[in-house]
Amino acid sequence: MNIGEIARRSGVSRSTVSYALSGKRPVSETTRRRIQAVIDELGYRPNATARALKEGRTRTIGLVIPPASQRLTEMQLGFVASVVDAAARADLDVLLSPSGGEHDRSFERVVGGRRVDGVILMEIRMEDDRVSRLRQTGLPFVGIGRTSRPDEMSWVDIDYETLISQCVHHLADLGHRRIALVNRSTELMAAGYGPAHRAQAGFSQAVAERGLEGVQTCCADDARAGVSCVGRLLAEHPDLTAIATINETAMPGMYRAIERAGLTVPRDFSIAGVAGRHWAENLHPPLTAADVPADELGAQAVDLLIRQISDPATPHRGALVAPPISLRGTTGPARPR
Repeated sequence: MNIGEIARRSGVSRSTVSYALSGKRPVSETTRRRIQAVIDELGYRPNATARALKEGRTRTIGLVIPPASQRLTEMQLGFVASVVDAAARADLDVLLSPSGGEHDRSFERVVGGRRVDGVILMEIRMEDDRVSRLRQTGLPFVGIGRTSRPDEMSWVDIDYETLISQCVHHLADLGHRRIALVNRSTELMAAGYGPAHRAQAGFSQAVAERGLEGVQTCCADDARAGVSCVGRLLAEHPDLTAIATINETAMPGMYRAIERAGLTVPRDFSIAGVAGRHWAENLHPPLTAADVPADELGAQAVDLLIRQISDPATPHRGALVAPPISLRGTTGPARPR
């Protein structure tokens, strides 16, 4: 059933029905009641656009994701799913928009065209032009991640600095003295990707505190890169006995590289990291890791955004999450090699 049928049965024009639904122009009470009676009889439900016009909102939020050309990691997919689920519970639609490079036009259409009531940003950089742009427009937004100035926005984030530090301390407690950090890609580091820089800081601090020998390297986000990266590490540092990492997508390749070197996890070599719980549990052996609560973070981001949409004067808030390390099958006592 559409507006034309309602107009015909009510004996009014389509525009009059539209005005009655949206409230954009006044309609006499008698006419409005006649239209409403037809709507009730037909069981018509105004579409989202009409409802949005009446409320002065789109009832849609934007979720800005990494470029579509890149495969999303298990953790990133978890964030997307959790935001969509939380938005649905609040009766909101989600418009996905990639950003980066040629995709910046999509981001600008979402922001400049006011197609959404607010935006959630993923993959925040320490210095992020998207944050500056959103602040200029006044459009409510929340980050899954934060810039180097966390007080300039509302955000939820994983405490990568603390978690990688805890991984190092856990490995040191097991007797490991030579540990490597396998970080995200060189490109992400150069772009100022927040988690990579904070993981680097946490690793450096923990290694210094425990008097360890630490090696740091970047690795692209795929299994093949994990094989070559860890293979190179083991060849260049034969006394290495453990790895800490935030690169969950490269982990299967890391496992293969260790196996190819004739080593067994965790008897000969240990790995600890930060990853999505489902991903960590389904590796073989299951990964000792700080399990990222993607569903919790996505729901918190949506809640913060709804508060800002409802009251733009709401003060900025940040939520830093540091889940405990789940001990599984990839860490054990260091053995001399």
